[in-house]
Amino acid sequence: MDRQRLTITLRKDLLKEVDEAIDGAKIRNRSHAIEYLLTQALRPTVERAVILAGGKGVQMRPFTYEMPKTMLPVGGRPILEYAVERLRKAGVRNITIVIGHLGEKIRDHFGDGSAFGVRIDYFEQQGETIGTAYPLTQIRTLQKGNPFFVMYGDTLADIDLQDLFETHDSTGAIMTAALTSVEQPGSFGVASLRGYKIVRFDEKPGVGKSRTHLVSAGVFVCSPGIVNVIPKKKTASIEKDVLPHLAGEGLITGYPFEGRWYDVGTPEIYEKVIQEWV
Repeated sequence: MDRQRLTITLRKDLLKEVDEAIDGAKIRNRSHAIEYLLTQALRPTVERAVILAGGKGVQMRPFTYEMPKTMLPVGGRPILEYAVERLRKAGVRNITIVIGHLGEKIRDHFGDGSAFGVRIDYFEQQGETIGTAYPLTQIRTLQKGNPFFVMYGDTLADIDLQDLFETHDSTGAIMTAALTSVEQPGSFGVASLRGYKIVRFDEKPGVGKSRTHLVSAGVFVCSPGIVNVIPKKKTASIEKDVLPHLAGEGLITGYPFEGRWYDVGTPEIYEKVIQEWV
């Protein structure tokens, strides 16, 4: 990237703050620190997110006969509340929650979001099964020019959302997918990475058939142009339709992270999460 040499004068108190930003790893010196701080101040921010919480949670029965999977308690709080909190801490203030099965329980708990420091609205599936990508084509506020987060409501992830966004912003991709490494990737969406770019995506390839151990963590940053590549059908799926297509076209980047991650998809995993997510 082209750079131009500048000479600047700063107040001593500001220079002290610049020096405090230097960590020797991500930010190496004063010049880098000033560039980083200016970039943070001037770059677009993520103001909106969509949390997908409309699934029936069939594999989690009998828990989900009376409770949406995303409302199952972990550490005395619903799984979904951790996602809302992480988004709020990343500066996101407008959240749309996609609801379906027993969605009124989600609405009753979160309301308009004011008790959680955010503004929440809802996209309701109207009792029908729709694909995970379809709501992104129907929520008009997503098409106003700024990137937005998409998160699966049944995942728990220790992830730096701001760093995820910065990676997305620097690559110019339509979508950036957070990736985590698992020992048995065959039952997840498996990503093949070349540099930052995802070059292949296989949804649940099966035991022994995956090319890597990197899988989709269910957390994404999307540019508004994503709506133009989603198939025009209600069953359109992020996993089966969008990710493989974008990988084939070279339009998606990956963001591997090392924090804790759980896909709360079975009673066995839920039991593990209750014990370990503290």
